[in-house]
Amino acid sequence: MKKMMVIALALCMVLSIVACAKQADKTNDDEQPVLKVALSPDFSPMEFVDTSKEGQEQFVGFDVTLAKHIAEKLNMKLEIEPMSFDACQVAVQMGTVDLGISGFSWTKDRAENYLISDYYIAGDNETEQVIIVPADKAGQYSKAEDFAGLKIGAQAASLQEMLCNEALPDDTSIELFKDINVAVVALQTGKVDGVAVADGNADAIIANNQDIAKSGFQFDVDPKYENNVILLNQKDEELLKKVNEILADCMANDLYSGWYEEAKALAGIDTAKEISYGDDGKAE
Repeated sequence: MKKMMVIALALCMVLSIVACAKQADKTNDDEQPVLKVALSPDFSPMEFVDTSKEGQEQFVGFDVTLAKHIAEKLNMKLEIEPMSFDACQVAVQMGTVDLGISGFSWTKDRAENYLISDYYIAGDNETEQVIIVPADKAGQYSKAEDFAGLKIGAQAASLQEMLCNEALPDDTSIELFKDINVAVVALQTGKVDGVAVADGNADAIIANNQDIAKSGFQFDVDPKYENNVILLNQKDEELLKKVNEILADCMANDLYSGWYEEAKALAGIDTAKEISYGDDGKAE
């Protein structure tokens, strides 16, 4: 009898160990490493918000699709961290996020301060840069000199800021904004005469604001500024290698064009909004 009790106790211990092992395996399976990605969701069709959704699912657009794809290929759980455009860059530099994916173009300054991925292609988002103006004045501007003495808005720390400083007359006042939404309101209220934006972003803005149109002027963009890149901390060389491999696969399988068309279509729905976030990650 005593022997049977010992056997029974031993069997219970074995079953308990097996159960614990299975639970541990389940826990390990569920606990994927997290890929933190900073973006500024005020830049459709690249990144914006679908207000019909909540949490992480509310962030949509081309860059969000790309971020999801990268996380999936790395077998990691994606965590979007929304913040202002300039704060995205600071977060990467400080190492509080893994990647900055927010419509970034290559610039000399970024090349000096970050690891930069190979290019990815998001339609005409970076290849064409324009200035949007009040619709009733669109015909007045066809060349850079036409903006002499005017106030032109641009997002701070953006390619558009750099292009304005390089191409527009010296007496053009460049007004910097943390996000595009505020710049658009400034245009509509007469505080600025135009706003420099990527062509794809201009289309999204005009679709929701009939009082705005593209001017006849278009920036001459050096090929090195065309297309987009991902920003990484200078210490993350191994992650950069993996990201570049994924981008090469995306290019080889022609994924970008489909993603961009989907993002443009989604940007046109009623619940699509360009929402500004502060440096603290809170919607403004």
